[in-house]
Amino acid sequence: MGGRSSSPLDKQQQQHLRGQVDALLRNFLPQYQAQLAASVLWQISQELAPQELAGCQLLHSKVGAASGGEGLLSERCYRVVGSMVARRWAMPLSLLVPQSGKLPQVREHRGLLSQLQGHPPQWQLIFCVLRGDGRLEWFSHREEYENGCRPLGSTALTGYTVLTSQREYLHLLDTLCPDSGEHTLEESDSLLEMPVNFPLFLQHPFRRHLCFSAATAEAQRAWRLALDGGIRLRGTVLQRSQAPAAHAFLDAIRLYRQHRGHFGHDDMTLGSDAEVLTSVLMQELLPALRAQIQLSLRGTGRARAWAWTELLDAVHATILAGASAGLRTFQPKKDELLAALERKIRPDVDQMLRLREHVAGKLRAVVQGPLELCLRRKVDAQLPRVTQMLLNTVEAALAAVQTLLVQGMDRLSRNLRRSPSGARLRKEVYSFGEMPWDPELMQTCYCEAEPSQGRLGWLVVPFGFLGARSLVFGVQDLAQQLMADAVATFLQLADQCLTMTLDCNQAAQQLEKVRGRVLKKFQSDSDSAQRRFIRRWQLCILLPFVLSQLEPSCKEELPELEGDVLAVGSSALTIEGIYEDVIREVLLQRIDGELKKALSTSYVSCDLDGCLEAPWNQAGADEQAGAQRGTCSKQPGSSTKVQPLCPLPPPGMFRS
Repeated sequence: MGGRSSSPLDKQQQQHLRGQVDALLRNFLPQYQAQLAASVLWQISQELAPQELAGCQLLHSKVGAASGGEGLLSERCYRVVGSMVARRWAMPLSLLVPQSGKLPQVREHRGLLSQLQGHPPQWQLIFCVLRGDGRLEWFSHREEYENGCRPLGSTALTGYTVLTSQREYLHLLDTLCPDSGEHTLEESDSLLEMPVNFPLFLQHPFRRHLCFSAATAEAQRAWRLALDGGIRLRGTVLQRSQAPAAHAFLDAIRLYRQHRGHFGHDDMTLGSDAEVLTSVLMQELLPALRAQIQLSLRGTGRARAWAWTELLDAVHATILAGASAGLRTFQPKKDELLAALERKIRPDVDQMLRLREHVAGKLRAVVQGPLELCLRRKVDAQLPRVTQMLLNTVEAALAAVQTLLVQGMDRLSRNLRRSPSGARLRKEVYSFGEMPWDPELMQTCYCEAEPSQGRLGWLVVPFGFLGARSLVFGVQDLAQQLMADAVATFLQLADQCLTMTLDCNQAAQQLEKVRGRVLKKFQSDSDSAQRRFIRRWQLCILLPFVLSQLEPSCKEELPELEGDVLAVGSSALTIEGIYEDVIREVLLQRIDGELKKALSTSYVSCDLDGCLEAPWNQAGADEQAGAQRGTCSKQPGSSTKVQPLCPLPPPGMFRS
């Protein structure tokens, strides 16, 4: 499908949508401001907690959509290994080391594709470019891209799904307008009915579909893997962020939707802040759009379905523009608010934490009976199955990462023993450093998580969980992060042990020792990250459900205790936030007990308490505060700071 110069929305409809966006922002931004205050309180508490040596074994390597491995290769390691080979064959060092000394910032995917575009639609040859930030652009010719011309079209890949089956895509189109009845075959229908050998259909629930085809099966697979990677990295930008503002935004979105009766976790929080707000409003408006507009759409059959996606795309674009403008306008106020909150909360943080625990104690007495009854009747029987399913998914993906890592390290050692040429050595080291960003290699790890997306469907009925795609993305992000950390660690340790006095065999022996050290570090971090991931996603699945079950009864008791919180005069503490912390604390006790059984290991504080998501209590405030930022407790009152592989929310914040 191609773009159109004119919008299917008239001025009155566009103005109405802008009013809807304004209403959304008026209701959402106060909730966001309250969660920013809670985020600042959490951040300050972490700074005051005891901090010792880092507990994570591997180096932490930044992974992001615009990161293609820059800084991952150790320049000195590259030069030391290259120098040994250069001296052996008296080759100039400049032939072995890249002029820049590091990898490119982004890895773009480029090539020729055919696209179904125009009105009437036709297949046209184009030159496509997938940018490192997950944005797809297309040009009439390669020369236009190389000359820096504006693209014919572009789209951010957030929320898209890649389909490579023409039959599956046609079935999807047929379900978009199920009430259309019998129809004659229009031109767009006949074009889609014609066999497409290597299709790439990009489908979005709220946007225009994009129809491409590749020339070969190999090109189709390469594009599919690249597009899948861009979709994931665009989608999890907030989930991967460790910024308190990102935590606050996601928790504010959850509470905003919760207040409107939506408790189940789903995939609406994939994307940037403006994209998330747009998806939330699109979901709210979709029933009305279907009722008011779909019946009046032009065309029949699949042409009518295309018209529906074009209309949705215009609505989405209008809402996204309004949400982006609103958040940009709010940005200066947010910056001022964060600075003011810092000044106000820091002097009173001890008093606020003591009050928090005082109110939590009262709330525990209120919710204990109904909460225990809910857990026994509706959660306990399902918890073992949920735990085992998550454990199997993560274990399989991380085992594939370890296998791939071992193969890469062994390949380097073998090639070094063979006294390779300088060009060969440079290629091998470069390929090793690029492994975390190589979609073909990493697919062996990512594919281990993909089957779970279908298996997670059973969670819809008992718990209303619709976030299977977010969970799969989370496993894949974790796999990529661990691979990047392990590769960075290997290269740094090799940098430290390789010297100019070693010959190739001696250097290979040193790399064997480094290999053993890295695998031990990897196993330690992998085990800890696995436990943190499972606990977090068990909360994502179970906590919204439990809150919905307790909503009618327990929340009626909250106003009686709200006076104690309001006396503090700070939005950082809310009665609702403390109430959720109390429920989370009890639920985590159940989760940890079941996880301990599933792992068949003794309960180790460092394993299960690391990156704890339970609320504070004043008696162990320092210890748990350290755990919240990703630490492993050694003894009461002491904690060891680590940098978590997966960013976790602060107390009172549960990311949906």
